Amino acid sequence: MIALIIVIAIVVILAIVYISLHNNIVRMDNRCDNAWQTIDTQLQRRNDLIPNLVETVKGYAKHESGTLEAVTQARSMIQTATTPEAKMEASNVLTGALRSLFAVAEAYPDLKANENFQQLQEDLTDTENKISYARQSFNDCVLEYNNAIETFPGNIVAGSKFKARTGFEVTDASARQAPKVQF
Repeated sequence: MIALIIVIAIVVILAIVYISLHNNIVRMDNRCDNAWQTIDTQLQRRNDLIPNLVETVKGYAKHESGTLEAVTQARSMIQTATTPEAKMEASNVLTGALRSLFAVAEAYPDLKANENFQQLQEDLTDTENKISYARQSFNDCVLEYNNAIETFPGNIVAGSKFKARTGFEVTDASARQAPKVQF
């Protein structure tokens, strides 16, 4: 009789541990989804600002159509991307295109002095900072989640139901290099 009670107690304890681990993994998975949605929201905000920025620059820098087309094309890549990985890649392309656009703006003092351009540039910079923070938060969530499903005993609970996630990576080699400042 005592042996049966011990076996039942062990089974109950194991069931509680299993349920607790499973619920923890589900919470982490949901946190990763939420972190990605935060990135997605900021990417949409950036996409909403870009047409106004492009139109403002067009008025001043008519012969810079290549740069403007690159920004517009990169923006549409984000809008058509369907997976987080594709959106990450498109976001990196857009960031590079925006760098080029702001470099073009440096050559036009009237454009740099334009209030609308300055406000759009400030809004875009603010949004880029929020995107950067959201990416960091997403990567932290992915790390925590991947650790939970890949370490013991979480890997037993996760089984084949939970798959490892990919964090946000910078694929543009120029972003990894420090800019050269010359006087």
